[in-house]
Amino acid sequence: MTAAVTLSLYIVRQFAFSVLGMLLALSGLVSMFDFIELLRRSASHPDVSFGTVSQIAALRLPYEAMQILPFAVLLGGILCFWRLTRSSELIVARAAGVSAWEFLTAPTLCAVLFGVIATALVSPVSSVMLAKAEAMDNTYLSTGGGPLALNGGQLWLRQSDRQSSPKGVAIIHAQQVELHHRQLTAQRVSVFRLDGSDKLLSRIEATSATLGPGHWELENARSIRPEQLPEPPRLINLPTDLTVSRVQESFASPDTLSFWALPGFIALLDRSGFSSVRHRLHFQALLALPLLAATMTLVSAGFSMRPARRGGVAQMIASGVAAGFALFVVSKIAEQIGQSGALPVVLAAWAPAASGLMLAVALLLHTEDG
Repeated sequence: MTAAVTLSLYIVRQFAFSVLGMLLALSGLVSMFDFIELLRRSASHPDVSFGTVSQIAALRLPYEAMQILPFAVLLGGILCFWRLTRSSELIVARAAGVSAWEFLTAPTLCAVLFGVIATALVSPVSSVMLAKAEAMDNTYLSTGGGPLALNGGQLWLRQSDRQSSPKGVAIIHAQQVELHHRQLTAQRVSVFRLDGSDKLLSRIEATSATLGPGHWELENARSIRPEQLPEPPRLINLPTDLTVSRVQESFASPDTLSFWALPGFIALLDRSGFSSVRHRLHFQALLALPLLAATMTLVSAGFSMRPARRGGVAQMIASGVAAGFALFVVSKIAEQIGQSGALPVVLAAWAPAASGLMLAVALLLHTEDG
């Protein structure tokens, strides 16, 4: 029993060092290319300094490491198990009666731990740093008008209507939406107030609107009720639980939101009428990251523990890299399909990792047990 524990600790130490080393190497490589791309973009902005570009690249580094982690686990695992097999350490362990399932348990749990740490601890930090990097990118390097400009400057949203009884909803359509100094303004605003049974209570037409603390300030607003004459233009305050930052975040990438803040923000998006598919998919992908890391560990073991005397080791390792890379690509493709709504969010996030895990287990059963 003591020998098995000692062997597990030794293998997991080798595995952890290999994965961390590969993660640092791959993150540094990707960060270097990202830095070169930022330098290329900054060439058309003479006022942007080298230090600003370096700061943006550094702020993006934790996010890039999060994206690379599954592939780092794959390559690190292949390197670790290949070295242990080449030195005959795993062969001796098998000859002593230790099965592959026993000495793979510790590295697999280590990979799961890497995934949990990345999801629970690194992800909140990387989201804050990525949000700051994107803000600096939009300020110094981008020529567009921000995320709202990509939406044509229009805004559709739904919010709860506290003024109706029973509690209903207010559907707001705003045009020429602009953000200036943390203030959101819009022109030609229409508000449709519905009761709990979706019956139209009134319609408000305003020439302009400003999102203030806890309310929309509608200027020159006319309230029109069914079978009644329009009311004279006046200033109307419409209560809301939206803020400027929440509107911005709804259009921004979900990668800029903390893992712990995502459930509450998804509920807010659903109440406000924004699409929450991207955010729900990102949340499920973060939850599935430990399983994906464990899958990559078993894939790396299945393709790298072939004894050198049997030959074809290089071909097996290359096949393992190709299989892991294919699984990584499939997971990203599934996320894109999930964002389009063609696949349920949970299936798009969990199916690639779960199917890859079953294939890896099947490969190990064939390799070890015939």
